[in-house]
Amino acid sequence: MSAPSSPHPSTPAPSAPTDARPVKIGVVAIGRNEGERLALCLESVLHAERAVVYVDSGSTDGSVDYARRRGAEVVELDMSRPFTAARARNAGFERLLEVAPETELVQFLDSDCELVEGWMERGARELQEHAHVAVVCGRRQERHRDASVYNRLCDMEWDAQLGDVAFCGGDALMRVDAFRAAGGFNPNVIAGEEPELCVRLRAAGHVIRRLDTTMTLHDAAMTRFVQWWRRAKRHGHAAAESAHRHGEAGGTGDVRRVGSALFWGTVVPLGALASFGVGALVDCVCLGLVGVGLALIAYLLLSLRIVRSRLNHGDSSRDARDYALFCVLGKLPESLGILRYQANRVRGRTSPIIEYK
Repeated sequence: MSAPSSPHPSTPAPSAPTDARPVKIGVVAIGRNEGERLALCLESVLHAERAVVYVDSGSTDGSVDYARRRGAEVVELDMSRPFTAARARNAGFERLLEVAPETELVQFLDSDCELVEGWMERGARELQEHAHVAVVCGRRQERHRDASVYNRLCDMEWDAQLGDVAFCGGDALMRVDAFRAAGGFNPNVIAGEEPELCVRLRAAGHVIRRLDTTMTLHDAAMTRFVQWWRRAKRHGHAAAESAHRHGEAGGTGDVRRVGSALFWGTVVPLGALASFGVGALVDCVCLGLVGVGLALIAYLLLSLRIVRSRLNHGDSSRDARDYALFCVLGKLPESLGILRYQANRVRGRTSPIIEYK
């Protein structure tokens, strides 16, 4: 694996106030078999004097050796135990405080992301100026947005609400003290571990803030429908677990998301199929066709509502149509993820991680 030769993309950020006290920032990056993406990730954080920990979860592409050669502290996760990103991030955090116990802020990063120049200073300044804010994040953008429709969908997903928000994503700058007091990430959560942590942080009186600046460049590398399907299924599983753990009090909207996915992804299609069964019993094919027709009309109306919302958000017509199509289609894999979580919970089983790469 060789280091990239291209310069770092950057988003200009105002310089820190001259009277601001320098803070010690460490980095925890997690990944597996990310190849050139890992090289870009480490290049973006190793050029400054700060402790960087890379947590590897069983790579076979030389990632561990490369990270060590570049000067990162490496933690090789024990893969004989069930893997979760939460467990990997916790292991990286613990190692970070061992090698740099003076660390005050920790930047969590997925190794398929490159940190944009100037973000760390911008985020640290926000935390210094607002003691009640425990987590700051910025805009995550897709490096290869137009490589596939799935990458474009990700980029639209990252374009989220600014200001004080309910949760952050996998890339975020956090106060070490707040993170430790909250108990870190829940290692048993197989997806959506960041929102789950943020629920606990907000319950403790902290604020999560998303800033109007680019933070990372992400490479989803999604080129196949099956990758998108698995990712949507994972989102459904994460929403179900969050809704079960925290309910409406979590403030993440997952209770509503679970209800929507189950209605559109399970109730409506099953209702259409049931109409055929009833039609066969009463010897009336038209009854089945009516049921299917009503379902299609309902999906069309839902799609139009989503298109209108995305156009109001500022999307192009193409982006709005694609987002609506996959949002409606995604109700099915999301509902499967929800049902999978509920089935495993009833049986007392832990769900294995759902990966799309």
